[in-house]
Amino acid sequence: MNDFKHHIDRLRSSGLRPTKQRLTICKVLFDRKDTFHFTIDKLKKKIEKNTKSKISLATVYNTVYAFKNNGYLKEISLQGNKTFFDTNSTNHHHFYDQDTGDLMDIKNEDILLNKLPLAPKGKKIKKVEVTISLANNNHNQKYKNN
Repeated sequence: MNDFKHHIDRLRSSGLRPTKQRLTICKVLFDRKDTFHFTIDKLKKKIEKNTKSKISLATVYNTVYAFKNNGYLKEISLQGNKTFFDTNSTNHHHFYDQDTGDLMDIKNEDILLNKLPLAPKGKKIKKVEVTISLANNNHNQKYKNN
């Protein structure tokens, strides 16, 4: 299946009409080999820079949330009301650098979760995702994300 048809199918399965602007959003989000994190504002700026034309913030917002609601994107909400989206929609963990505002993946095998509390009666644990906040220190340690 070619990428163009795949983008049209992705939009339609998300309940969206495949307009030129929405297809552009698909290309920016999904025509990459690597996954990445973004905010809606940064995605809008990236699209406008790549296409050299304006795109409505509402179009970007509605398209991103439609993709999130259909499992194509993951939403990561941080304290302080900062919301990122991730093109890697699998369950995984993150570092959040408070100094730079960057969000970085942590490999699942690098986090050991060997003792979780029991869920309250009538409930089950759906998922566990850890976000570790970082700040600068005197030792300038960096996590290598291989």
